Amino acid sequence: MQINFLKHGDTEPRRLSLRIFGSSWFARFLLWFFPLLFLSSFFFLPLSRILSLGFNLSAFTRENLNLALSVSGFTFYQALLSTFLTFLLGIPSAILFARFDFRGKSLLRALTAIPFMLPTVVVAAAFNSLLGPRGWLNITLFPSSPIPFTGTLTAILLAHVFYNTTIVIRIVSTALSRLDLKLEQVARSLGADSRRVWWHVILPLLRPSLLAAALLVFLFDFTSFGVILLLGGSNFATLEVEIYLRVLKLPNLPLAALLSILQLLFTLVFSILYTRVINQTTVQTAPRFTAARRPKTLRGKVFVASSVLLLSSFFFLPLASLPLRSLTRLEADRGQRGQVQYGLTTDYYQELFINRRGSLFYVPPIQAALNSLGFAGLTVLLSLALGFPAAFALAKPTRLEKLLDPLIMLPLGSSAVMLGLGFIISFGRALSSPIFIPLAHTLVALPFVIRTLQPAIASIPERLREAASMLGAPPFRVWQTVDWPILSRATLGAATFAFTISLGEFGATLLLSRPEFPTIPIAISRFLSQPGGLNYGQAMAMSTVLMVLTMAGILLIERVRIGSDTHF
Repeated sequence: MQINFLKHGDTEPRRLSLRIFGSSWFARFLLWFFPLLFLSSFFFLPLSRILSLGFNLSAFTRENLNLALSVSGFTFYQALLSTFLTFLLGIPSAILFARFDFRGKSLLRALTAIPFMLPTVVVAAAFNSLLGPRGWLNITLFPSSPIPFTGTLTAILLAHVFYNTTIVIRIVSTALSRLDLKLEQVARSLGADSRRVWWHVILPLLRPSLLAAALLVFLFDFTSFGVILLLGGSNFATLEVEIYLRVLKLPNLPLAALLSILQLLFTLVFSILYTRVINQTTVQTAPRFTAARRPKTLRGKVFVASSVLLLSSFFFLPLASLPLRSLTRLEADRGQRGQVQYGLTTDYYQELFINRRGSLFYVPPIQAALNSLGFAGLTVLLSLALGFPAAFALAKPTRLEKLLDPLIMLPLGSSAVMLGLGFIISFGRALSSPIFIPLAHTLVALPFVIRTLQPAIASIPERLREAASMLGAPPFRVWQTVDWPILSRATLGAATFAFTISLGEFGATLLLSRPEFPTIPIAISRFLSQPGGLNYGQAMAMSTVLMVLTMAGILLIERVRIGSDTHF
């Protein structure tokens, strides 16, 4: 980058060469030094320790291999079944959003996207408040003999569909909107009915998008942890859950490392497949998006009405039942067996500030909230401090950046539980310091921060910098008047990403957090695992607070988001 400036008495502008984006190896070294140092210390070192422990001969016992095979089989089974059910709901929904226009369409689309950004503990609490033993369904319809929901495979599958349907909607509906309607019209003019048009024309064109959506949904279901642990319990042990159990509950670190290696290999394979497939979905068969239309036939009206009702109920009821349950006190009516009395209350929120038992070791829930806010603030600072140099380098990539770009994105392909295990193996007793929690959160948030900042930095016009410097602006003034107005929105979006990710992170925090430094997700998990209406109510109250904070972050990200990327 060339920055021009005028000194007093000069008649011609002097040209100061600051090769921030140039080929200077020293400038590139400075940009990459701290991001790579951070990744080497807190990702690649723990990963190497996991690999060395997992490939140790002590891990390859017959019992360990049989367990690994069994757990891997169930992990694949629940991920395949969850993906299939997600497509059952997602494909009709994608057709609805791509081909039809109706009132409240944008609102319904936003409603289906909210669960994807919610922390797993919030989703688990939401389904618990609706379908759990103390949920609305059981206390209103089956108070005397509640229908079992938590601790079942059904709970896991429903939560996965709730989470991932928006992926199918976004990828498939975008591809469907880009199809040229002339292809369908030609097929119909040649005598093809609706079924043949879909089977022989539309589906072959949608195949890359369908495969990409399936791989991405499968990948998220395969690496699911919080949903399975909180709604399914240890009876449904996937690779993630079994790693957690073998670290904290049934200590066997060699087996945990072996399972982590298996999961990492599977995740990398699916990630590579997704990357290859998604490149095929960028080809458009029409120059612009196909306009959606109002349903005209009775069949179309029934399809739209039934789809809107189904989607609204499925996505709205769990989200609405959570805050309502946190404000409702239930009391059994002794005069009539099986009857329940309701009453509005704010007691559960007030209890967040009270040490009811007077225990010296008790950490009030409000302290957990303060811990989460402190960890999230540190995560934002670390993510931006490390993300800006990497994003600056990636904005004008050289061969070096093309090699380092996949490396800096590797934490996305690693599970949070595996990161926690790597920290335990690598740092041991040093983990008593709470600083490792924001470090782990930064590993998860950093790729998102870089991907948010990179396009904004690349969009800064070089001519504006040169014009400002030729008018006598020093380098800092150039940055203040040219760069920062463009980067401010992206910086706010990146900071919000890091903040919301840290607030809701559960897997790594569960392994790393000390009892005296719980976060909001850890406190919610503890309350849900303990008996009693008061504990349950506090879990609902804290989940509501976390949901509100997360949704506020989602809205802020959408307002400052640059561009309209249709991929995940």
